[in-house]
Amino acid sequence: MNIRKIRFIEPGERPYKNTILNHFVYDRYIRTPSVGLNMLATIVKKEYPDTYMYSEAISKIVKKDVLDADVIFIGIFTFNANRGYQIARYFKKHTKAVVVMGGLHATMNYREAARYCDYVLLGEGDESILELLHALKRGEQPAFPGLAYLKKGKLKMTGKRQPPENIDGIADRRLVYQYHKRVHYNTIWPQVHASRGCPHNCDYCALVRLYGHRVRTRSVEDVINDIRYSLDFFNSGPFPRMLRGLWLTDDNFFADREWAMAVLRGIIDSGIRTNFTVQARYEVGFDDEMLVLLKKAGFFQLAMGIEFIDDAEFNTFHKKSTVEEIRRAIKNIKRHGISVRGLFILGGDQDREGIGERLADFVIENGIKGVLIQSMYFVPGTPVYEKNRDRLLHENWSKYNGCVVHYPKNISPYQLQLEHIYASKKIYSWKRLLLALVREDWIHKLLFVGEFFWHRSICMDLEEELPYLKQISESWKVPEEG
Repeated sequence: MNIRKIRFIEPGERPYKNTILNHFVYDRYIRTPSVGLNMLATIVKKEYPDTYMYSEAISKIVKKDVLDADVIFIGIFTFNANRGYQIARYFKKHTKAVVVMGGLHATMNYREAARYCDYVLLGEGDESILELLHALKRGEQPAFPGLAYLKKGKLKMTGKRQPPENIDGIADRRLVYQYHKRVHYNTIWPQVHASRGCPHNCDYCALVRLYGHRVRTRSVEDVINDIRYSLDFFNSGPFPRMLRGLWLTDDNFFADREWAMAVLRGIIDSGIRTNFTVQARYEVGFDDEMLVLLKKAGFFQLAMGIEFIDDAEFNTFHKKSTVEEIRRAIKNIKRHGISVRGLFILGGDQDREGIGERLADFVIENGIKGVLIQSMYFVPGTPVYEKNRDRLLHENWSKYNGCVVHYPKNISPYQLQLEHIYASKKIYSWKRLLLALVREDWIHKLLFVGEFFWHRSICMDLEEELPYLKQISESWKVPEEG
């Protein structure tokens, strides 16, 4: 096969459109493009010069450019899987290209994904993507581990592939169509992913199933260079940014403590000055040495995966936390001058009517600066998905974006959706918006305004689902105690 032209596509749950909302509301028609897919395009570009990427998070796909591609890669998560399948069907019908799907959802649900493409690239594709292209170029049937495909209607799976050990490499953001023209939007942030894997085993987490329990890290020098490059890319756009910052998107940046501290010291020594944020488990709140380094390196906020506000819920989903420990961790993080953003899940077995108010009160009482609230998230292949398959309302993946998609144990789907809306509106009320504008420093003022409009947008989407959820909840009854 003659491989001359390769295109990468990131589907959008809502494909990009030009609107004033893009300046205020993240994840409606704009979001930061996938760093992972961008990294794969960068790897391929070194051997195949005519390589380019489209992300519907920031632009429309120029179909005319893709129609004569030889190979098309499409990366999907669960929430954008339906759109990904639609794109795959279109290009299978209108091109002669080999269509390859990959990403979290395709890996976890390859039996489904294989119906829409020629090959499914499983797991991390840093090494296997070139092996696939080399096999296609030689005209051979790819046989290396980490591939799934249909042959004469039967599913073939070549076995599990070991994850790459060397994950150094900087994604070339200029390979993404229109990216540089969008960087003045404060709704998208520079992102760097510095490590992969997590030693914990929370039942609802899909990423540990993708990356594994063993933590693999990039070299400190590579991370610092990526941070510098990403900041330069965002700060050299056509218009100045109001908010200068960077998000380290690691699932558990602090899992390898010595490495994390080395990265922080590297940032300090590099002279880079920006506002950093990173995801964290609550345990970092008890590590004063780490918190001192975080503050010195410029970290103004930690996005903490709190998830639940009930100890029994933590036990149910094998998350090692307690509410009291989380409260103490938040207090100590704030004592070091770093704010906390809380990530929460609704719809666990302990949730009952009133959980929305309890959640909102927990956020306000503990001085949490921002929140992400999602109803229980079911990704095929995770323990929580397998355990609750008979309780799912449907498998319309476009609704697996924080909306209620299952029958909870002690509250109806309709009421749970109302609790989500209530919590969001109480946390992001007009009164609290005014208080933030008066009391907070400039960066938290700006963030609260953005999150205020973002949550209003989320509530609009949640409210659209209420008639459907009310209808299916009519026959639902709360189980009797005992």
